[in-house]
Amino acid sequence: MPWFVFWQGYIGHKLWCFSQCFDIFSQYSVKMTQPLVHKITFLLCDNMLATSTTLPFEMLRAAESAARAKGGSQVEAWKIQTTAINKQPIKTSIGFSLCPDTDLEEAGNSDIIYLPALWRNPRPIVKKHPELLEWLRKAYENGAMISAVGTGCCFLAEAGLLNDKPATTHWHYFDQFQRDYPRVKLKRQYFITQAGNLYCSASVNAMADLTVHFVKRLYGEAIASFVERNFSHEIRRSYENTSYFEGSTKQHPDEDIVQAQIWMQDNYNRQINLSEVASRFDMSVRSFNRRFKNATAQTPLQYLQRVRIEIAKDLLQTSNLNVSEVADKIGYQDVGYFTALFVKLLATSPREYRATVRAKLFTAD
Repeated sequence: MPWFVFWQGYIGHKLWCFSQCFDIFSQYSVKMTQPLVHKITFLLCDNMLATSTTLPFEMLRAAESAARAKGGSQVEAWKIQTTAINKQPIKTSIGFSLCPDTDLEEAGNSDIIYLPALWRNPRPIVKKHPELLEWLRKAYENGAMISAVGTGCCFLAEAGLLNDKPATTHWHYFDQFQRDYPRVKLKRQYFITQAGNLYCSASVNAMADLTVHFVKRLYGEAIASFVERNFSHEIRRSYENTSYFEGSTKQHPDEDIVQAQIWMQDNYNRQINLSEVASRFDMSVRSFNRRFKNATAQTPLQYLQRVRIEIAKDLLQTSNLNVSEVADKIGYQDVGYFTALFVKLLATSPREYRATVRAKLFTAD
């Protein structure tokens, strides 16, 4: 082969590699020219309680409007949509209809999903739509936060996502819920429960409190306070005082580190550069590491690893994803690294862990 032909091929390959690297860099650049678009999806279904969707929808729109007025074009974009089994109008419990924007297939991946309350006995509606339960399982596997209110919590329980996890529901259905879903750890004394990315609220009022909590995560304390003042004139009990958190961590007074923890919980499935996280919260890497360890007794990397491994444990127990797919879902492309980390933290491999918990799940005793 003539040397100049070889050289042309070599240069062409290098230029191609450079273009690929540039594309990847562009995808993960923190300061992008166009904002990331996140998605919040409200499920609509027959016999739903309309306010369990319309109230949080309006609160989120109010938060978006206030954030834009305050921050202008710098505010990250959130798409809010409604979805249903199909695009036919949905008749609510009081008789008027709501028209979904999409069907389940068109809805795509979501960052947050709201499930509505159902009026009276929820079982006929929940049992009627197995395709909805599969949609919820896939959404959970893809890292969506799912919030259910009142009897809408039955959707999560019927899908098996609440097995061996804390949950609550409307007080009138406590006994029936316990009979129908004996594996769920029903917390009758709490208005809100949280287990990983799954949130249950006992009533529309509790769901409004939870939505204020979500607004705080999305837009910060000032916007959350604005929304709360505009939608609730009375003094509300704080979200934390009426809620049950699974595996709650040590409380501490460093608000910036709390927000960094929340951001890592929300973005665990993405490629995370901790120096970029520090920059996002206006800290140097050194200061971020020091403050994080002082507040939590862990480094930021250790905290992120434990968040990811907790999600992985649940996916190994409740899904049929293989180990490589589980690793990818929680942000690790290197399955060998994921396996080594899993063994380091739990003293067992992902496959051995799955075999153990599956044996417990399906025992005849």
